[in-house]
Amino acid sequence: MIRPPFMSMSLSLGLAAMLALAPLAAIAQEPRLTVTGEGSASAVPDMATVSLGVTAQDPEAGAAMDRASRVAAEILSRLDGLNIAPRDRQTSDIGLQPVWSRHDSDDRHITGYEASNSLTVRVRDLDSLGDVLAAVTEGGANRLAGLSFGLQEPGPVMDDARRDAVSDALARANVLAEAAGITLGPILSITEGGGGDMPMPRMEMARMASAPVAAGEQTISAQVTVVFRLGDETPD
Repeated sequence: MIRPPFMSMSLSLGLAAMLALAPLAAIAQEPRLTVTGEGSASAVPDMATVSLGVTAQDPEAGAAMDRASRVAAEILSRLDGLNIAPRDRQTSDIGLQPVWSRHDSDDRHITGYEASNSLTVRVRDLDSLGDVLAAVTEGGANRLAGLSFGLQEPGPVMDDARRDAVSDALARANVLAEAAGITLGPILSITEGGGGDMPMPRMEMARMASAPVAAGEQTISAQVTVVFRLGDETPD
C-alpha cells in the first residue's frame, strides 16, 4: 500500500516532535529538591523620617487655609536654618473640611473650617534629630504623626541578607538530603523573593519633641528559593 505524501510528512513531523520532547520529559522527571532559605542582616540606622502636620480652624475657609499655610511656611523656614535639603522635605497632604456643631444638637450646622497641611521630613544627620523636632514644634506644628528610622545606603546590608538566605537554603537542603539518604546534585536555579525591611515599631509623637529617641538597629530580610538536582542514594 502506497501512503499519500501528506501522510508520510505528518508521520515524520510527529516523530520529530516526539524526539524533541523526549529530553524535556526526561528533565521534568529528574528528582529535584526545592528549599526556601531566609536570611537577615542588621545595621545601625543613619536616617530618620518624621511625619508632621499643621491644623488650623477659622469660621472662614480661606482664613483657615491662610493660617495653616503661614505656619507651614514658618516650619519650612526653620528647616532651612537646620540645613535640611529641599529634596528631604515633601508636602504629603493638604486638606480642608467643615467643622460641625455638636452631634447631639437638633440644629446641626457648620461652625467653621479646619485646614491641614502635612509634611514628611528626612533627617540624614541623626545627631540633629532633636533640634529638628524642637524646631518644627516651636514653628507651629501641632500634629506629629510618626517617626521611622532607615538606612541611606541599604544595598550592602541587603547583600549580606541575601548571602545569609543562600547559606540557610544550602544548610536546609543538606539536612533534608542526609535525612532522606540521598546526595545533592548541582543547583538548577535560585530565585529571590520576599525580603525587605522588617517592620519596626513607629513611635507616637504627641510628646516626641521632649521624649528621648533611640534609633536601635535596622534589620533587612531576604528570601531565596533554591532548586537542586538530586543524585543517587547514599551507600549504607
